[in-house]
Amino acid sequence: MRLSIRHVTTYTYDQPVHYALQQLRLIPRSGHGQTVLDWRSTITGGTKQVSFDDQFVNHTELVRVDPGATRIEIVSEGTVEVEDRHGIIGTHKGFAPLWLFEAPTQMTTPGPALRALARQVKAEHGEQDTLAQLHALSAQILSQVRYEPGRTDSDTPAETALVAGHGVCQDHAQIMIAAARLLGHPARYISGYLMMNDRVDQDASHAWCEVWTETLGWVGFDVSNGISPDARYVRVATGRCYRDAAPIMGIRQGPGDEHLQVSLQVQQ
Repeated sequence: MRLSIRHVTTYTYDQPVHYALQQLRLIPRSGHGQTVLDWRSTITGGTKQVSFDDQFVNHTELVRVDPGATRIEIVSEGTVEVEDRHGIIGTHKGFAPLWLFEAPTQMTTPGPALRALARQVKAEHGEQDTLAQLHALSAQILSQVRYEPGRTDSDTPAETALVAGHGVCQDHAQIMIAAARLLGHPARYISGYLMMNDRVDQDASHAWCEVWTETLGWVGFDVSNGISPDARYVRVATGRCYRDAAPIMGIRQGPGDEHLQVSLQVQQ
């Protein structure tokens, strides 16, 4: 399947910016069942400083907001050809060792609720094979944590979202990552794009997770949709949790408020 993607991120400031630096992970890579046919990015109101591949082999760009700017627009767009591998990514590659994905981060540190979830899944499905156990874990998370936008944010830890019982794809992914690690499986966060069946226009990118299995290597799980990724999914960035794979993160100096608007189209 060939997917056309256009992702527009706009920041507006109520006062001219003194200094701001944005870190972008918006460029997908070829491999693991996807081929980037063309990709381009355009920055208005900012200047690219450097491009590099980070420790997780994510294409990363640093963009400085032009001094005195009150608006910056980041347009990332292109075409990607994707094949359906039923969520199987396979062999571990990259600079980060496999054991790095076993350790908790600030966003995925387990508390009582996560430990109870892992114990429950192990007790009910521990005798099944690894894939069956992980699919059961995904289903259990979705039953306990309703998909409900606006109740969590990018700084919400997995434990907090699980206790609250609501969240979005970021929360679902991080809860499964934390629980999978408690069950003894390395797990990682994926940010990317999903072509939705009922709409072209979206207001955010998507997130899911991948868990390491001895038989198949990395396997993807989209808890929010109750499936493993198929040909509608485009992987962009990978990390231990959201903070390693966030599409855009930045710092800003000076007074005033910032407003973010995201426009995304994914279509065949």
